[in-house]
Amino acid sequence: MAEPAAAGNGTQKPNRQVLLQKIYIKDASIEVPQAPQVFTSNAQPQIDVNVATQMSPIQDELFDVVLTVTVTAKSGEDTVFLVEIKQAGIFLVRGFDNSQEKGAILGGYCPSMLFPFAREAVADFVQKAGFPQLLLQPINFEALYIEQLARQRAESRAGIITEPGTAPAAH
Repeated sequence: MAEPAAAGNGTQKPNRQVLLQKIYIKDASIEVPQAPQVFTSNAQPQIDVNVATQMSPIQDELFDVVLTVTVTAKSGEDTVFLVEIKQAGIFLVRGFDNSQEKGAILGGYCPSMLFPFAREAVADFVQKAGFPQLLLQPINFEALYIEQLARQRAESRAGIITEPGTAPAAH
């Protein structure tokens, strides 16, 4: 996402850029606590998907964004499988002087870039654990970020403090 400098009235806007510098898996795990007995059951597990984001500055215009995707499959009270992926990326965010714009980039746009990689990792882990492939539906991280801001404003008015740099879980 790059925007050219403004032209026309003689004032130059700084070059605005969001560049993915590095993508990596920070942490990944899968648990199948009922194996091998779970493979003899015909039960259809209930799938619960939670996502969270966390951002932290590295230096100057570099930021580490971590998207955590947790998928839990349960049959009754029993956990069939649990997958957690912490998909991360290092982003160069340049030319966004407005903190609200920068927050929207780091809280909405960057997780949207990371999600396809996390979705692929989840599908791969679930399949390698012996289950049918699980394809996660797309998530609108921009909308989640806006919801988070509204929730933080409401909580701050009520005197509740939330941890900065995190996004809410989504189901």
